Amino acid sequence: MEDCEVQYATVVFRNRRPPRAKNEEEVVYDEVKKPNQSSQQTFDTNGLLSDKEAERRYWYQKFACCFGSLCVILVMMIIGVSVYLLLQQRSDEQQLTQLRTNQTFLLEENINLTRDNKKLSSDFTIQVYNLTQQKQNLTEELSQVKKTNQDLQTDKETLSRQIETIKKTWTEQKLRIINEYCHRRNNDRSSSCESGWTHCQSSCYAVNNVRPTERKTWTEAQEDCKRKTSVLTVVGSEEEKLFLDNTSWNGDGITGYWIGLRAEGGRWKWINGSDLTNQVWIPKQPVDDYCVTSLQNREWTSVRCTERNAWVCEKKALSV
Repeated sequence: MEDCEVQYATVVFRNRRPPRAKNEEEVVYDEVKKPNQSSQQTFDTNGLLSDKEAERRYWYQKFACCFGSLCVILVMMIIGVSVYLLLQQRSDEQQLTQLRTNQTFLLEENINLTRDNKKLSSDFTIQVYNLTQQKQNLTEELSQVKKTNQDLQTDKETLSRQIETIKKTWTEQKLRIINEYCHRRNNDRSSSCESGWTHCQSSCYAVNNVRPTERKTWTEAQEDCKRKTSVLTVVGSEEEKLFLDNTSWNGDGITGYWIGLRAEGGRWKWINGSDLTNQVWIPKQPVDDYCVTSLQNREWTSVRCTERNAWVCEKKALSV
């Protein structure tokens, strides 16, 4: 650098802008080289910077200030946007985590509901099958009940006819009994027994001393007595036994009259189910399938029930 001196000088630029409320002077410092006397003269010759140059510099400064402000605002916006995006990312991550949790819960619920649905479907199928079986059973029972009802209706009609028949028979029997018992001859009182029956104490007796071809077994004789609304004779006292013995005539080859006594289970039993109380009346021990006969002037004798003999029926006498 040549020998020159650096001097500072104060330069005042007059601004041509519109006047402000207060005139201000701008101070600009610049280096002034003063190599020698001739340099000082050059500075003085050039003079002050032109006003146009100063105005251009002013606008450059304004532009730089605005540009710097814009940069600051841009940086702040970038920072704000970054913070917002960061917060939004965290919020999104939290929501994503919550959604994943909800998804897991919903998947479990879906699995549980699917399992419950399968169980309910299985139970429903079983219930439908059971109800179907019950329906079939009830249908069969209904058919059976209808059939039973029809059978009962048929039985009812049969029983109604039988009842009518019995009523008719009973009416006929009553008329016959009235005719038999209430026979009045020469103003005689009505008899306590039917015609052909012998009265003793409170009973009536029919001595069936039939011909040998008409004699019956013990069972057949009992059936004949039933048809006459009576039974084979049941003896309850010595007087009744004496009467029976006296009426059991031994004529026409008769060997005995069936009475209502037979052996059952090693015991003598009357036809009404009672036991023989006086064992003296028949000395023989009871043997099953043996029945007792009575005959005048002879003790009671037991013979096989399948033999054929005469028989004596007994029934209650009417009170007159």
